[in-house]
Amino acid sequence: MNATNIRLLSQQLVSPQFRTAYEVVEWMGAMQAQEYRMMRWAVGMRMKSPSMESLEKDFNEGRIIRSHLFRTTWQLVAAEDFRWMTELCGERNIKAVEGFLKSYGRTLSEKEYQKGNEIIEELLQDRDEITIEDAIRGFAEKDIETDRHTVSIHLRRAEFEGLICSGTLTPKTNTYALTSRKIHTTSLPSKEEAISMLARKYFRSHSPATLEDFVWWSGLRVKEARNGINAIKDEFGTVNIDGAEYFIHQDARTKGMRGSDIHLLPSYDEYLIAYKSRHIALAPAWKHRAHDNKGIFWPVILKDGIVSGNWNITKKGIGYDLFDGNDTIQEEEIRSEQDRVMRFYDKK
Repeated sequence: MNATNIRLLSQQLVSPQFRTAYEVVEWMGAMQAQEYRMMRWAVGMRMKSPSMESLEKDFNEGRIIRSHLFRTTWQLVAAEDFRWMTELCGERNIKAVEGFLKSYGRTLSEKEYQKGNEIIEELLQDRDEITIEDAIRGFAEKDIETDRHTVSIHLRRAEFEGLICSGTLTPKTNTYALTSRKIHTTSLPSKEEAISMLARKYFRSHSPATLEDFVWWSGLRVKEARNGINAIKDEFGTVNIDGAEYFIHQDARTKGMRGSDIHLLPSYDEYLIAYKSRHIALAPAWKHRAHDNKGIFWPVILKDGIVSGNWNITKKGIGYDLFDGNDTIQEEEIRSEQDRVMRFYDKK
């Protein structure tokens, strides 16, 4: 069994199955979307034909939502998954942010948060969406502390409570809309059902992966994650890799035609960030070139699923720097992928 091949297939990086951005996001479960520009390519590169138009259409028509979800980080999710995912991680996220504020000697009371929600909701009564600048002005009009950081905490809390979600996809600025207007209200699964649903989504698109990987990605407690896996245990096979038990979901892709051997992977991509242990794709000697110890991830080049260099977008185009020992990578291989990336961003 070749673990990198299965991951490349399951993550839709080779022989992608889907034509629309929505289908990609729904398959992946929750996609890291921290970097506003790079998240577009994270979706686009997983489509049969990378299309910025499809991404913008699905985002702006509300089929894709961007919000702070698991591990309190930005993620893209399908609209129908937003409410139950928010319910699953919201309380934990609220506690995490409160702990973060206290570590800096700062607190906000529930009364202050309630007032903040009222202001945000009032601002959205006569408009479809707002930006953080709109929120800052709205707080100022109510004589509420208006430094950017405080207002961003209010907006994040409103996301955690499901009051707001993403608006339209703009070039540089996050927008926020009322969830009640954008997403239909549906009955929510129980917590136990939600965890099993999340496990299914994670493992079908990220196999092979371990329990520890799922705990890392989801932010769940180990017992919760294990129970979620056990509830659908008949859907899994297991394999031993380097002495560890890895799960392979029955819907994970294990066979498919190979596509490009070279991939320009965006920063914070699921192929790396979604696993606690990244040794399958990233040699320890090059860890410092892929991410630091503070959670910052950089764009990397994959060769046959292995991290082999870095790349970045500049005013002159795309630059790259291969790690030592990758002399077998030909310039024309990278140029083909460079062209694919630039066509994606240039299409309007």
